[in-house]
Amino acid sequence: MKIYIINGPNLNMLGVREPDKYGSTSYADVVNMIDGHCKSLGVTPVFYQSNHEGDLVDKIQEAYFEGASGIVINPGAYTHTSIALLDAVSATRLPTVEIHISNVEEREDFRQVSYIRAACIKTITGHGVSGYNEAVDFLVNYLKEEK
Repeated sequence: MKIYIINGPNLNMLGVREPDKYGSTSYADVVNMIDGHCKSLGVTPVFYQSNHEGDLVDKIQEAYFEGASGIVINPGAYTHTSIALLDAVSATRLPTVEIHISNVEEREDFRQVSYIRAACIKTITGHGVSGYNEAVDFLVNYLKEEK
């Protein structure tokens, strides 16, 4: 089972960017944490981070063409602005879990809108970086039930 872990803008700055909201764990440490968790489940993760919307769309499409079983995505600020990401996930029909490190429901009003959520099977917010592992677990269980 191959799962794409896709991260949007500024997530490469984890550990530096607003540690009061996102914690002090670096992006590299988050990748290592998810990688270890995936391997313990027999899952092959494919990691990607970009600050560019079109590159994220390309990676979602690549997941489809490369035979991924599903996607875990933290779209970052594109959550609230990108119909292109919604369309890409919708087009692939890959089971996708939306993840946010902070609790977006308790933040600014504009963060209450998620365009991509309409194409996702689950959303996890406010669980810190451990939400990624929770998303992987949910996706793996979902895929097993679908078989």
